Order: sequence, then structure tokens, then C-alpha cells
Amino acid sequence: QVQLIESGGGLVQAGGSLSLSCAASGRTFSSYAVGWFRQAPGKEREFVAASRWSAGSTKYADSVKGRFTISRDNAKNTVYLQMNNLKPEDTAVYYCAARLSTGVYVTPQLYDYWGQGTQVTVSS
Repeated sequence: QVQLIESGGGLVQAGGSLSLSCAASGRTFSSYAVGWFRQAPGKEREFVAASRWSAGSTKYADSVKGRFTISRDNAKNTVYLQMNNLKPEDTAVYYCAARLSTGVYVTPQLYDYWGQGTQVTVSS
């Protein structure tokens, strides 16, 4: 079992930056694939970024490619999402997720553990 806690959300103007963190507890994080997803009001949860259990393999949604960066510090049991050049359409609740696997996953149904989410609001 692993517990995930996100932090770092908030209100930012368009063009600004935010850094989200997801701290894991319960088990060592290094054996887990991790992902970030987001859900805007009235919309389905969508993939944002994902990372393999070891560094070097990542995937991004086309809408965030070049602006967002996923990274992880397995020693700290933490995964990060650096978000630059934010747009109003990035407004959503952001969730981190984990799966005990070595792959990279973009489908939310494949993840076993989820955080509670953190709100990101981008004003125009």
C-alpha cells in the first residue's frame, strides 16, 4: 500500500509557473510508475505526464509538451510536476497516481493509487 499527498497548487496568472509535488509514504517509491492527471469541472480526468520507475522514460500529453516537466526523486519518495507558461485551459484539479510496475502509463484506469488532488487555477 502507498499513500500519495499532492501539494503546490494555487492561483497563478497566465504565463506563470507552478511546481506540484507528490509525496509518497507506505512503501519505497522507486518501484512504481507514476503519473499526473487533471480534471476540470464537467470533464473527464485526463492524462498530463507519466514517468517510468527509473529515470529517463517519460510521456506527456500534447497539450503540455514543452511546458510541463515530470521528475522524481526516489530517495525522497517524491514526484514533481513543473508547470511553465501556464494557460487558463490548464485550470483543473491535479492528481498524482502510482502503479507498481516498470512501464509508463497514460490510462488512469491502470493506476492503483491516487492522491487527493490539488487545485490549479490560471487566470487570464
